[in-house]
Amino acid sequence: MVFITLNEIIGILAVTVIVGYILSSYIQRPKSPIEMLYKKGFEWDDLKFAIIISAPAIILHELGHKFMGIALGLPSVFKAYWSGLALGVILKVIGSPFIVLAPAYVQFPAIATSLQQFWIAFAGPLVNLALWLGAAAYMKFSTKKHSRTTLLILALTKRINMILFIFNMLPIPPLDGYKVFSNLFNIIS
Repeated sequence: MVFITLNEIIGILAVTVIVGYILSSYIQRPKSPIEMLYKKGFEWDDLKFAIIISAPAIILHELGHKFMGIALGLPSVFKAYWSGLALGVILKVIGSPFIVLAPAYVQFPAIATSLQQFWIAFAGPLVNLALWLGAAAYMKFSTKKHSRTTLLILALTKRINMILFIFNMLPIPPLDGYKVFSNLFNIIS
């Protein structure tokens, strides 16, 4: 079994850039007063900054599902969800105040047991929980002096992963939380 395919790598790169673009209006790098006065069109640095914040949260979440599936002996494939990405881009282009992110999913065989489905579904949010608590702990206990940009990256990493963990654990279809709790119910009943 191939660990990761070329199509998955292309999907990961596309999701990274497109989600960075979608979020670049909401997650922006710190700017000097001069930069704020002389804002020019599209800001490549804002795109890069949004990617630094969002890519680990979203890509590692999906890879958590994939690697858990593989660890449980199931072929698991990362898939970019092009319709979800297109919706996000359209909403950004029309200036919508709402963000809809459904950028990717992991496909695994329908024959997976309830226990396997539980762990695969829970793996993604667990990654977000680890990133959230890891960033929070580092900010609280680090004795090293950090730049304003580094502190902002840590604070935004903490925030986006907290939001993704809480949102994904809601027991509403098709969110991970629904899959976690419905499979947990199947296991214990």
